[in-house]
Amino acid sequence: MSNVSAHSEFGFLEEVYVKPVAHAFVNQSVLHQQWQAHNFLNEPDYATAVKEFADFESIFHNHGTTVKYFPVDERTTIDSLYCRDASVVTDAGVILCTMGKPLRKNEPQACQDQYRTAGLAILGAIESPGTLEGGDVAWLDSRTLAVANAYRTNGSGIEQLRAFLKPQGVEVISVDLPHYKGPSDVFHLMSIISPVDKDLAVVYSPLMPVTFRRLLLDRGFQLVEVPDQEFDSLGCNVLAIAPRKCVIEEGNPVTIQRLRAAGAEVIPFSGKHIAVPGGGGPTCLTRPVSRRIG
Repeated sequence: MSNVSAHSEFGFLEEVYVKPVAHAFVNQSVLHQQWQAHNFLNEPDYATAVKEFADFESIFHNHGTTVKYFPVDERTTIDSLYCRDASVVTDAGVILCTMGKPLRKNEPQACQDQYRTAGLAILGAIESPGTLEGGDVAWLDSRTLAVANAYRTNGSGIEQLRAFLKPQGVEVISVDLPHYKGPSDVFHLMSIISPVDKDLAVVYSPLMPVTFRRLLLDRGFQLVEVPDQEFDSLGCNVLAIAPRKCVIEEGNPVTIQRLRAAGAEVIPFSGKHIAVPGGGGPTCLTRPVSRRIG
């Protein structure tokens, strides 16, 4: 019998939250005011971004996923488009994050208000000095959660997350990330791994700790390697909407070919104005709530 759970990156996506461009970017003037302070690569074009997001959202409607929306909120900024980061959803309720990027500090509270309105249980919140961002968290299976120890997520945040998940029988594996481009860069765990089935993951090995890569291989994962030239174009940021059914930014042809060679169905989308400028691919643009597994 099928089981619905939040503890998966690759089960059939039943319900997901997104924050539409109109609710996060608001208008071109807001983008113009904020894009540099938020370390976007360039200023997105608002009208094009709206169109790209509509096309992206249609993927979920066509798949049969229930889509819910975070509203406009004056407490948040253009970064709130990447709504995965502000919370972690578990079967016992939502864990609200404390953001490692100070400019995003208000996003968890804004998400909590929407979750409460929708009737979702709040399990708790990461408290300072702990930091935790959802992009640093990835389910390897329903009982194993990998979490980065890096600039956006620290040891205190990981220990608090571990305490929330221990009663659920979940093992939390800490993964030490390298310095790479430093604290100002958007470099999350899901910048280097996206599980897309129980035994298939998209990875960027040059920035992956050897111990973590070995762990994946020991667990039976086949690794789809992202080439160097497709790392910055978010080739490793792949959203599974069902086992081996993947959504990826279209500017990653080698990764797309390698996924298809591994037996995956791939749905490319254009994210030149919603994904690439802010370093947030399809996993970042979504906050999955429940998936059908088993």
